[in-house]
Amino acid sequence: MTRILLIEDDRSIAALYIGALEKDGYHVTLCASGADALAALQDAAPHMALLDIKLPDMDGLTVMDYLARHHPCLPVIVITGHGSVNTAVDAMRRGADDFLVKPFSTERLLSAVAGTLAKDRDETVPRAIAGLTGHAEHKPAQRQSFGDFIGGSAVMRSVFSQIENAARSDATVFITGESGTGKEICAEAIHKHSKRALKPFIPINCAAIPRDLMESELFGHVKGAFTGAITDRHGAAHMANGGTLFLDEIAEMNRDMQSKLLRFLQSLSFQKVGGSKIETTDIRIICATNKNPLDEIDSGQFREDLFYRLHVLPVYMPPLKDRGDDVIDIAMAFLQRFTREEQKNFVSFDEEAERRLRSYDWPGNIRQLQNVIRNVVVMHEGDIVSVHMLPGGLLHGKNSTIPLIPSKTTSFEIKPLAQAEREIIESAIRACDGNIPQAAAALEVSPSTIYRKKASWDASDSAK
Repeated sequence: MTRILLIEDDRSIAALYIGALEKDGYHVTLCASGADALAALQDAAPHMALLDIKLPDMDGLTVMDYLARHHPCLPVIVITGHGSVNTAVDAMRRGADDFLVKPFSTERLLSAVAGTLAKDRDETVPRAIAGLTGHAEHKPAQRQSFGDFIGGSAVMRSVFSQIENAARSDATVFITGESGTGKEICAEAIHKHSKRALKPFIPINCAAIPRDLMESELFGHVKGAFTGAITDRHGAAHMANGGTLFLDEIAEMNRDMQSKLLRFLQSLSFQKVGGSKIETTDIRIICATNKNPLDEIDSGQFREDLFYRLHVLPVYMPPLKDRGDDVIDIAMAFLQRFTREEQKNFVSFDEEAERRLRSYDWPGNIRQLQNVIRNVVVMHEGDIVSVHMLPGGLLHGKNSTIPLIPSKTTSFEIKPLAQAEREIIESAIRACDGNIPQAAAALEVSPSTIYRKKASWDASDSAK
């Protein structure tokens, strides 16, 4: 059983934490003071420490410094109030792994504990924690990360298992899922965990390549094969030799090219466009689509024989709305990344902001979440992301985009451009509760542009 040392002097709060942690399978030892904690560490090394920064007998940073010196491998999460965020940041500089700002939900506590325990471990083998009395080993918790994925919800643990199984084989993998769910990350994870990991991973986006260039992109061409072919060029099939070829948005490939791909898959041999030499390659095929392939077959857009040739090991990437608290872990990762890039001071989300992030439907999945967090970091200042910093539908608790154009219009009405522009801008401002910088971000214009136009409109209205 994973042992957690809780250093918290408030007995009622400690009881709440202990109840949630023990219900989730952890064994918790409570210490109400820094001195008690130092004494407990002499007896047995825990697997994690939860450290309240404000203690009755000593500064929590003193305890943090002791842990950093004597238990450098021990994961530590510090707990602080809103007024002591800078102290929590200081604790992280001294070696803490994460921090929680009071008040926080028990779900956030459990997510932080599981994520911190999983961090710095091998994917499946638990790390031994060094202690004064020896090494304490513990059983592995449920996996909270895998490759470049963040989060360990039940649906994602199933995906991780499928990736591991697929990685052991050379069979073709067919990944499905909505846009923005991480299908390419899934393909890369399969490659990185396979015996081909040291060889190339070559992705092709079938939707982004013009249909008359797709064959050249896949198989290459010889000089003079078509206008613009000024030199010989290797295609993806050659470049991926020994490794993995990832065909993203495979359902967008035209039927003529689907026929050529099917012939290629039979023998893994091909000819460059305009060439006569037959070449062979040793590759593993992974493909993906955000469409329902059976619907595409019914509509005649996708060859049924190609589908069954590719659909050997299916993997489904779940939408973000089905991943529970993963959304908070992913949002935190984006927050840390963009905070560094923009040289801001954000360190966490308040409880209401987390609730909104968790309850939103995320139709754009992880890509949409990434854009939302970048918007917050760029447009705001502070240490904690509050709910009022969230844009559009998130701010108002709605699973929709900002209603820039009134939805009551039943027929198309042509309006002067200036009038339509004003209505759109004023609708955005209303949707953002008068927050002009937030409305400007949603409209992808500068706030100064809106301020300037509003001043012009106000002057015009006053003159009437």
